[in-house]
Order: sequence, then structure tokens, then C-alpha cells
Amino acid sequence: MGRPVPQLKVSIEVLRWITIIIVTLVFLGLVGTGAVLAGLWHFGRGLPEYQQLADYRPPVMTRVHAGDGSLITEYATEKRAFVPIRAIPKLVIKAFLAAEDKNFYSHPGVDPLGVLRAVVTNLKRLGGDRRPVGASTITQQVAKNFLLTNEVSYERKIKEAILALRIERAFPKDRILELYLNEIYLGFGAYGAAAAALNYFNKSMDELTVGEAAFLAALPKAPNNYHPIRKPKAAKVRRDWVISRMLEESFITKAQAEAAMAEPLVVHERENALLTHAEYFAEEVRRELLERYGDKELYRGGLSVRTTLDPKLQRIADRVLRAGLIAYDRRHGWRGPIARLSGFKKKGAASEDWAEKLAKVEAPPELGPWRLAVVFKANKDEAAIGLADGRQGTIPLAEMRWARPWVEGQKLGVWHGRADKVLHPGDVVAVEPVKERKVSQAKGKPPKTITYPEGTFSLRQIPDINGAVVALDPHTGRVLAMAGGIAYSKSQFNRATQAERQPGSAFKPFVYLAALDEGFTPSSLILDAPFVVDQGPGLGLWKPHNYGRKFYGPSTMRLGLEKSRNLMTVRLAQTIGMDKVAATARRFGIHQNISENLSQNLALALGAGETTLLRLVTGYAMLVNGGKKISPSLIDRIQDRNGRTILRHDKRPCEGCEVEDIATAVPPVIPDTRAQVADPLGAYQIVSMLHGVVRRGTGVRVRSVGKPLAGKTGTTNNSVDTWFIGFSPDLALGVFVGFDKPKPLGNRETGSSVAAPIFRDFMAAALKDKPATPFRIPPGIRLVRVNATTGRLARPGDSRVILEAFKPGTQPTGTGSVVRGIGVSRGGEAAATPRGLY
Repeated sequence: MGRPVPQLKVSIEVLRWITIIIVTLVFLGLVGTGAVLAGLWHFGRGLPEYQQLADYRPPVMTRVHAGDGSLITEYATEKRAFVPIRAIPKLVIKAFLAAEDKNFYSHPGVDPLGVLRAVVTNLKRLGGDRRPVGASTITQQVAKNFLLTNEVSYERKIKEAILALRIERAFPKDRILELYLNEIYLGFGAYGAAAAALNYFNKSMDELTVGEAAFLAALPKAPNNYHPIRKPKAAKVRRDWVISRMLEESFITKAQAEAAMAEPLVVHERENALLTHAEYFAEEVRRELLERYGDKELYRGGLSVRTTLDPKLQRIADRVLRAGLIAYDRRHGWRGPIARLSGFKKKGAASEDWAEKLAKVEAPPELGPWRLAVVFKANKDEAAIGLADGRQGTIPLAEMRWARPWVEGQKLGVWHGRADKVLHPGDVVAVEPVKERKVSQAKGKPPKTITYPEGTFSLRQIPDINGAVVALDPHTGRVLAMAGGIAYSKSQFNRATQAERQPGSAFKPFVYLAALDEGFTPSSLILDAPFVVDQGPGLGLWKPHNYGRKFYGPSTMRLGLEKSRNLMTVRLAQTIGMDKVAATARRFGIHQNISENLSQNLALALGAGETTLLRLVTGYAMLVNGGKKISPSLIDRIQDRNGRTILRHDKRPCEGCEVEDIATAVPPVIPDTRAQVADPLGAYQIVSMLHGVVRRGTGVRVRSVGKPLAGKTGTTNNSVDTWFIGFSPDLALGVFVGFDKPKPLGNRETGSSVAAPIFRDFMAAALKDKPATPFRIPPGIRLVRVNATTGRLARPGDSRVILEAFKPGTQPTGTGSVVRGIGVSRGGEAAATPRGLY
């Protein structure tokens, strides 16, 4: 028999093909492996250093707080609140895992099944115009967000995958998830899940419902595509899809899923967290932080800043400044409407779309609580108006009697006594609802109250003038309140710190302090008479005068300060020398860069040198604190993002401050490290004289507060700048009022009429519930009863007797103890003092 040769040949042929296939596969495997390795080498070159994630410090907002802890403002490039993974609720974590990466805790950084699904989907869409889908894991998204760009390309996806594998080997899963949940942008200006919970729902993460957590987890892919307000349907569909994914992964029960899907998607945007509004103060703090730490640390460093601001005093400052500016403005007449609308006839017929037109009128930032209204018609007794919300009302003539025509030079025109002479159809004006009006009656009778019907308004006008208020603690320099203008949104220029203006008579206390240091006393007589100085070739004669252009003859120094006598002040400054006055001004920080030429100019004694309100208030504060050096401060303490204190304003040592039981502990003695810039006895003498300004002088308007107060008015030439600077024993306050573009405030307008009422109203509110603490008298002061007019020792029958403050050895020794003073020559018994009693 023959052998089966064909069958053998077939077996050999099959074996040969199998060998070829195996060799081919091995070759292709080697080629593929080489290609992969080459690709990893090629794309892995120059990749960002992923180890930097170990030291990752996310940009965190800086928060600025008032002294009571209330939030003033926040500074950030990215609004983020960093939350460690252990503090993130499990519900939020599960929602993001269900939506973004269900296999996060099991894959090595790249999810092969997810990649396969993405490849199949993209092949189906090949040739279309739809964006390719990715299969990025949470780790890959961390790599992209922290280390790569948002470029849509296969090259970036490969780099992303390589980095993800490396990150997974370097960091635990929880750290990767923590980075992701704090870094991801979720729309609404929110970076990270914590900020998003606040911005979308005004909740912390542990307060979120299943539906709310699911909505946040729906946002990472494209927040704008699921905007809950602009695209509510798409947002709800996407949220419900995340809820279904949570159910599939058994993260929630079926009942929870059904309830969450039935829940409407309602956004509760974050409430204004700023409990204290102090824009001018906050801007000063921002500038200081920027100077100390730079832009990056301010906006990304997560600083916690505790400031000196007292919210109560800040509210008072804002209120009284606005009221004072309005009061001045009303005294100088009606400047006309804010705008005019067309379509109104004289008889009052208006177009039907008047409310829509009115709504388009931009409300001035200074409008505050007032409303805009358009005038329909007016007769002699009232004007009919309409508001943007459709409401209508009237302005009676009695509520616009102040509105005499404004005339150039802050003067008043003729009052015609008719409403239709003030307002006309189409006028857009500011109004405020009123319920009643007080009407004065005969002398001795209380005012009569007239009640208005509903819908009655008063005519208002936005002040053309501006000003500032600063309050600080005279013992520490801590700024407690700062209002730099009537409306920060209208003008960011801070009139408390940036406006260099002439203080006028508010500078005089430092002239008198210099004189006290030279041996004068409050009872020294100074001649109040004409004073002429030759200013040099071509400059003419300088002839200062008193406000009333009168001369009063020999008067005491106290009287000269209380009545703000210019001639006495100039004569006194000339006698002691302007170098002494300038030196005193420098010690108290009134003038920072005063030239040698100006320091010798007698006009400086009348407040011709420019300064700021904050510097002037600080100078006055050093008078009432006994002549101790202080610097105004806005910040008490700064902590970094980890809670470590990096700045503390009060650097005094405090041994014994850290105790276990404060109830039984002995109060520690904290040293006073403040430098002495003035004799405390001389400082008190000025305080006593300024107290007299309030009781009997130009500041008498302030006396109605009923608490121990001292201060000084200030008015420059032609009433361009007006001031009132003063203090109680524990609170220093300054007020400045003037036009931003300097011009006269008008006839008979002075610091007494413009600034003093603002000072008065502030102190009345700030000290309302405070005890009437007297000014502190330093050891060594001798209080002697003297005649307020002559300065001599009081005699029986004198009607105007005061307690005058003297340094030891300068008090008068007899009833006739008067010697020659400045411009005064009288016989009498001299006192045993370096200069005698003038």
C-alpha cells in the first residue's frame, strides 16, 4: 500500500501558515510595543513636573473683617473656599463620581473601558461637525486643569493620560479627588464645589439635597450649557441624568432618586455676605495689603484680615455725612431736574410708556434710599408724579419750599411760592416718601404734626458738595470709621486720606500749644488789632483780618482760640517765631513735607499749609491722649491661609496675658511704649481751651450733645474748605466739607454751620449710651478760678468765672497780676513765671 502523502502535505502547509501568523503577530507586537514606547518617550518629554501638586496651594480669596468679625469685603481672582477631602460630604463625592468617573477608586489613572467607549462614539461621529468626546478620568482632569491647557487634540489627550498615570503613582486617591473638587470651575464665578454650593444655593455643602448635589456634579463638562437660569430645561435634564447614574451605582435609593427628580431646580443665589459696608475704608486696607504683600498674595493668598473698623460707628458716619451734605445743599437752592423725558405736555398728558422711559433713566449712585420719579403735571399747590414701578403720587408745595432757584455763587433766587415754578411736566427728580410734617407754632408751644395721605413724597436733590468723616481711638490710633465721600460708586477718591486741603482755623490749636511751650498761659493777653506785613518787593502788604472784620483789643489766649481770632493768632505766632509753630506741626504729623520757606510764612499759622483730614484728626487725638505719639492704623491682625498670625499691630509685650482662669488672674501691666511728643500739661491746657470752644465759642452748636466734648472749627478764605475737628476723652473725630473742585461755599457758610452739625450728630449717636466721662487731668495741673474775659483771678461778684488750667508756677498770684503782654502795656504785679501772666 502507498502512504497518504496529500494529508501530510496539508499538515505541513497549515503549520507553515501558523508559524507565519505567530511570527507576524510577534513582529507586530514588538513594533506596537516599540511604537507605544516611542510615543511615551516622545510625548512624555518636557511634560510639566507633576510633583508640584504635592505643594499645591490653590488660589483662595482674601477676606477683610471689621473689628467685630463681620465681613467687609473679599479680594480674589477666583472665588474659592478650599475644603479638605475629609470635610467634603459623602453625598457630594458620590454625585461627582457617578457623573464623572465611577471607576475612580479602581483604575490606574486611565479607564480602558471608558477609552474604548469614546473611540467607538467618535468613529460613529466621524465626518460630522460635533465635538469629539473624551474619556477623561478625574485624574486626567486634574492633570489637564493643573498642568496642561484646554486644547482639543489627540496629542493633549495622550499627554493627559501619561501625566494621569504618573500622578496615580505619586499621590493617594483621596488627595487627587481633593484637588479636583477644590479646583474645578463650576460656573457662576465659582471655583470648587464649596464655592458653587454657596453661589447656586446659598448653602454649605453639608446642607445640599440630593438634587442640588447632582446639579453641581452635572456642571464640570460645560457649566454654561447647563445654566439654571438661561437654560433651565437643559440644566434639569442633565441633573436628572446624574441622579439616575447615582441610582445605578447604588449611591442612593430609588425613593431618593424619585424625590430628587421631582424636586424643582431652584437657584438661591448667594446673599450679600458683606455685613458691613465701608468701601472707602476697605480700599485703604486693600492698598496697604498690596503694598505689604503684593498682588499675588492679596488676590490668591487667602489672607484673613481683622481691621479696626467699628460697624456701628461706620453706619453713623455714613448717615450723618450724607445728612449734613444734604442740609447744606438744600440751603443753597434747586439746581433743576436730574433728566427730562419727552412726550409730556404742559397740561400733564403723558405717553403710555412713561414708566418704561423712566426705568431707562440711569439712577445716580448717590441716590441712596431715594427714588426717581417723573412729573406728570404741576399747579400752584402740588406736582403729580409717577415712579418706575407704576405707582403714582404727589409732591405738595410744603415739601419743596426749600427749592428756591440756585444762583451762581451758591446764592438763592426769588421764591415764587408755586409748585409749577419749581417742577414741570417731564422732569425726572429724586423723591422720598413722607408720612408727616412738623409745623412750628407760637413761641412756647410744641411743633404741630400734619399727617400726609398715602402716596405723598418730598422733593430731594443730590448734593453737589462732598466731604469726609474720620473717627479714631485717640489712645491707639485705630481708625474706627471712615467715610471718604457720599458715594464710593460715584467717586473712589477718598477725601479723608487723599484730599490735601487747607485746614484754616482748625490748625490754630498747634500755634497756641507752641506758645504754651514758650511760657504763655491761657490767660495771657494778646492784642486783637490790625496787623500788616510787608511780603516783599512786588508782593504787596498782607493784611489778615478776623471773620467779622472787627477788632476786640487785648484778649486772653483762651478767648482768642474760643472765638477763632485770626489777628491774635498771627501776632502770637510772630512773637514766638514760626519755626516753633512749624516744629510743633511736624511733631504732630500735620504737615509731612512742609518747605522751609512755607514754615516761615505767617499764613501757616492761619492754616495755609495743606494737609489731610486723617492727619489732622490724628494730631488732635495726640492732644487729648496727653501728648503721646500715635499713628493711624487700619489693621489689627493678619493671618495666613493656615491661621498663622503674620502681622499684629500691637507689638507691646504682655507678660501674664496667657492665663488658665481669667476670673482669678491678676490683670497684667502692659507697658506704654508711645513716645511723648508734647508736654502733657500743655496738651491738657489746649484740651481745656478747646472744651471752651464748644461751651462758649465757635463750636457752640456741638454743646447740645450734653457730653464733655472739645473741638475747633476751621474755615479757609472765602469759605472754600470747612472743618470741625474734636474729641471726647476716648474718641477723636474729624469732619471736612468742601467742593471737589474748590470754590466758595457761599455767604456765611463756615465750619460752624457746615461741618459742626455733622460732628454734633455723630457724637450724639456714638455717645448716646456712654457715661459722661470728663477729660482726664494730668498730675501737676493747677485749676484756678479766673474771670473768663480778663484772665485775672476771679473776684466776688464776677459773672463769668471759669476754672483755668495752669502749669505749676504760672498761675496768677493776685487779683491785679497783669504785666505787659503782646501789644499790651499795663502796670501790675508780675507772676513768678518765665513770661508772666499776659
